[in-house]
Amino acid sequence: MTTNQKLFERAQQFIPGGVNSPVRAFRSVGGTPRFLTRGKGPRVWDVEGKEYIDYVCSWGPLLHGHAHPSVIQAVQASVERGLSFGAPTALEVEMAEKLTQLLPSLEMVRLTSSGTEATMSAIRLARGFTGRNLIVKFEGCYHGHGDALLVKAGSGALTFGQPDSGGIPAELAAQTLVLEYNHMGQLEELFSTRGNQIAAVIVEPVAGNMNMVLPRPGFLSKLRELTTAHGSVLIFDEVMTGFRVALGGAQSLYGIRPDLTTLGKVIGGGMPLAAFGGRRDIMEYLAPLGPVYQAGTLSGNPVAVTAGLVNLHLACADGLYERLGEMTRTLTEGIVEVGRDAGYPMSTCSLGGMFGLYFREKLPNTLTEVMESDRFAFNAFFQGMLDEGIYFAPSAFEAGFVSTVHTSLELDQTLSAAERVFKQLR
Repeated sequence: MTTNQKLFERAQQFIPGGVNSPVRAFRSVGGTPRFLTRGKGPRVWDVEGKEYIDYVCSWGPLLHGHAHPSVIQAVQASVERGLSFGAPTALEVEMAEKLTQLLPSLEMVRLTSSGTEATMSAIRLARGFTGRNLIVKFEGCYHGHGDALLVKAGSGALTFGQPDSGGIPAELAAQTLVLEYNHMGQLEELFSTRGNQIAAVIVEPVAGNMNMVLPRPGFLSKLRELTTAHGSVLIFDEVMTGFRVALGGAQSLYGIRPDLTTLGKVIGGGMPLAAFGGRRDIMEYLAPLGPVYQAGTLSGNPVAVTAGLVNLHLACADGLYERLGEMTRTLTEGIVEVGRDAGYPMSTCSLGGMFGLYFREKLPNTLTEVMESDRFAFNAFFQGMLDEGIYFAPSAFEAGFVSTVHTSLELDQTLSAAERVFKQLR
């Protein structure tokens, strides 16, 4: 019989670390990764046949759960017409029109195959449009593994960034300034001294890669004010939050209109698809209209676009995000209540179908505060819930997701499992 352990040992002989994306390796939580074979609705099954209630949802894209019948039917029909053409299709036009309708800040859109491609391209476009080199990002915000963005903070708040990975030249990392998320004082100081050198500020409007951290009141509006005043491009990375926290993304919840937006995950419905778009005058700097080059053989792949269009169509149902938000709050607040009753300081936040759980009394506002959470407690909780058939993200620093097909049955089973796990941990 094939087991998760045997498959992991085999994988490590041919794949670095045995996985094709690092967090899947379970290094931060310990134990053996689950090799999944199928999913249906809110549930997945591993190679050993064990069933799990899934709160990873492919790291966000599966807004409507696994193998939604409408998505599968549309994808099957698309496959029969051809997998890829390397030429324009009507589907690409339909997707671009749909995205501009749902997010008013998007006047033009370019499709890509991954969120990393989208953020890399948005940064290049901002530099080409402004003629400047410096980029500003925030600690704890992840924007894909592009060289200019895989950068951590320097020794001081306003120092140039340092490479956060091997293979990134220090000279390139020095073009990225890293500030503390939610720190308006640092923003104001930086723009007062270097505002005319900054090409763009890129930010997750709701951070989802240091677990889920909400923007402080006024933080995003201050970003909009400063970038406008200094002629810098404001980029909202909504690869995770786009169509996850609201139909119009986080920008609709906070009433901020960015210059550029990057999207992914939900817009592909589980297929490799992403996009970036924004102001027409900026987007027209892209080739073939302008001097900024960007291309991709599989960009706008018809099968992926088909899946994404169905996913977005389903997302437009009346009241969907209100119901999804209520379901998510019921889940997370229930877990926190059970945890606190067992003596564990916990806190939570959620928007739409995205949530954060912290083994910490107060919600964190910065990466420093996130790091103060009790990771040992989280790891024990994660392993206990996994044994109970509940699949959370295998890291204390990742957001979780609820789909529209999770029901009160899944929530009740999850909360009952949490009660048992916390009793065992005491």
